[in-house]
Amino acid sequence: MKVIFHRDFYQVYTSDPAAAAGRMEAVIGVIESEVEIVAAQPASESDIAAVHSMDHIEQVRRNGLYPICALAAGGAVQAAQLAMTEPCFGLIRPPGHHASAGSSWGFCYFNNMAIALESLQRARKLKSAYVLDIDLHFGDGTVNILEARDYVTIYNPQARDPKAYLDEIAAEMEKCAVDLIGISAGFDNHVNDWGGLLSTEDYRKIGQMVRESAHRSGGGCFGLLEGGYNHEVLGHNVMALIEGLSG
Repeated sequence: MKVIFHRDFYQVYTSDPAAAAGRMEAVIGVIESEVEIVAAQPASESDIAAVHSMDHIEQVRRNGLYPICALAAGGAVQAAQLAMTEPCFGLIRPPGHHASAGSSWGFCYFNNMAIALESLQRARKLKSAYVLDIDLHFGDGTVNILEARDYVTIYNPQARDPKAYLDEIAAEMEKCAVDLIGISAGFDNHVNDWGGLLSTEDYRKIGQMVRESAHRSGGGCFGLLEGGYNHEVLGHNVMALIEGLSG
């Protein structure tokens, strides 16, 4: 399976946990021999401005973060484009699901998922989409940006029991019939991460459910990295989701 990545994502661009040294290396060290790495390219400013206000974009630029944020957003666009024909994963950072049109928090700056889906939709390549956000934290920015768009359904599972969590996703995937399913793939819900809920095998099952749902409806599927902060398990969790998505 193709994974969108760039060595610039190794940069420690801020002091927050999403930018921590060794985080991306921990993933690449596990997955590199099993996937095809495709180099990320920066998003165009027009794609970013279709989702974010110019004031917000300029604030990110003033903070010196525009190049790395545009690269992450561009990697997300590439992942979504590829996913229309084959499963794909965007190994990108900074994450994005807490970024709203004019503001951001929670280690996020630009909303990678929203930029990716809006890029496809504006190009008339996408009629319907579904965002499954499995991060520990609610993806408020994605909801704020995309909820009013009638082509997108957004779902954040809320169960605090592993079986119930997977059952929620299974029920959603059973009724999902869209052109494209995007996973906001936070891994901080792992038993050895902040959330303490899901096993590595659970991420494989989530990938399988998404892939099977996409196959039933003749659509595509992809994931984008959001949270996940225990470097000892993060790469294995990403690999599990990739294996589930790829079949």
